[in-house]
Amino acid sequence: MPGKNEVIEAGSDTRRTDFVSAVGRAMSILECFTSDEAVRQRGRLTLTDAAKLTDLSRGTARRLLLTLAEIHYVDTDGKFFWLTPKLINLSRGFLMPLGVGEGSAAILKELTSTLDESASVGILDGEDIIYIERVEVRRIYSSRIVNGTRLPAACSSIGRVLLASLSDSDLHNWLRSYPLKQLTEKTITDMERFWQEIRVIREQGYAIIDEELEIGIRSISVPIRSPNGRTMAALNASTISARHNVDELRNDFLPELLKSAQKLSGTMGW
Repeated sequence: MPGKNEVIEAGSDTRRTDFVSAVGRAMSILECFTSDEAVRQRGRLTLTDAAKLTDLSRGTARRLLLTLAEIHYVDTDGKFFWLTPKLINLSRGFLMPLGVGEGSAAILKELTSTLDESASVGILDGEDIIYIERVEVRRIYSSRIVNGTRLPAACSSIGRVLLASLSDSDLHNWLRSYPLKQLTEKTITDMERFWQEIRVIREQGYAIIDEELEIGIRSISVPIRSPNGRTMAALNASTISARHNVDELRNDFLPELLKSAQKLSGTMGW
């Protein structure tokens, strides 16, 4: 029986012959429902929209949409199409190996209660981080961040921690693929300053973002490690700048985050 690496290598070597184009097109149809256009239309797309977003012909898009409707991944009223809750089952298949569940949610709830601020767990995915577990503090005004939300890795505290865990060569490759972008006047875009920040994070073991992602928002993150010391995800707490300063994040938030990250490492089974 081939080992894991052998399977991966075989998969990459034989992609041209083993790749099933129809499956690829079907996945592109599903993915188009997460596009900016779909968000603007509250997740409802016409056949023309789907064909345009996927660069497929109307005939191909129609057949794929009707097939997905037949197996209950898509629903339609005859004009618009939208995703169904059946896709939630697929997300469970993604989250289970990560150890996300009642145990991790309970730890985040305890942390949120202690800090009176929202807490989240995120992983790196390409240019972004993805929130895989989040507990929002109850306030009149709250963020729109939920499980599945994506944020730029380079200027988020979760992202900085995860990028700092990469080797220098892997981080160089990542930066070549995803150049630094300025989102606020405080965003670090100078490459030398960015590398200096990465070195600081590696040394101190946590990252603080001070209004680099959005003016008025501060956050602090720590790594969640497996028993062998590998960084698997990151835990963060976020606040508005009017409520907590950077020193408070470091002195008050950091000890609680470190304790919770240790608990999560055990609970999530890495």
